[in-house]
Amino acid sequence: MALLDETAKIISNTCVGPRLWVVTLKAPQIAGAVLPAQFVHMRIPGMDDHILRRPFSIYAADAAAGTVDILYQVVGFGSDHLTTLQPGATCQMIGPVGTPWSVPEGARKVLIVGGGVGAAPVFMLTQQAKAAGLDVSVVLGAATKDALVTLDRYTQLLGTEPAVSTDDGTYGRPGFATSLVQEALHGACEAGQPFQYVAVCGPQPLMKIVAGVAADAGVYCQVSMERRMACGVGACLSCVVDTVNGKKRACVDGPVFDAQEVCW
Repeated sequence: MALLDETAKIISNTCVGPRLWVVTLKAPQIAGAVLPAQFVHMRIPGMDDHILRRPFSIYAADAAAGTVDILYQVVGFGSDHLTTLQPGATCQMIGPVGTPWSVPEGARKVLIVGGGVGAAPVFMLTQQAKAAGLDVSVVLGAATKDALVTLDRYTQLLGTEPAVSTDDGTYGRPGFATSLVQEALHGACEAGQPFQYVAVCGPQPLMKIVAGVAADAGVYCQVSMERRMACGVGACLSCVVDTVNGKKRACVDGPVFDAQEVCW
């Protein structure tokens, strides 16, 4: 599908946690075309001295309303400036960019893992899997309770709270989400109902460990490799990922990769 270049209008832009914001944009074309794990490349208004667009994963899309939600973390000048934009402001977005998640044909039981803001790029996958009638389990991890900003949406979608961990122990299991993933995979195997697919997005150490645990359990695993991007359309080679098949571009060859293909 050809990339869309759309003028999006900000509907709301809200702080939802420590340095975490959700912006909702009116972008009917992209909202109707985006697939789980795809992202947009945004030109943020008021940043004329910064010519490069910023990549943002799509958290949720409502094709009927023509809106997309983006969960973003304030980490630099661009994302900090984005927090100042008010409803009614417009920005140019190119998208949807990248490869989507791909649940293997015939898979009935899937495990979805989101660490930190990595919980956003797997939310639409969770929606899709639930709508398809799959048996879906979700593991969420965050640094602290206040950073679990996606928890309510996941709980509403699943009808039950997902397995949760926080690094500081302020909510759910103390420690890293990897222990919950290992427990889920091993428990499913022991019960004779193994998972057939794992999708994970989050910090690279989390994805590396989950990829290894999934491989040990014999379960196909995909990861979303986020990288700094300049062009976002595969031309500049600033977002390469080392794989067993050579260097690939996270923007157009990814962001989703077979976990066993990535050279960790």
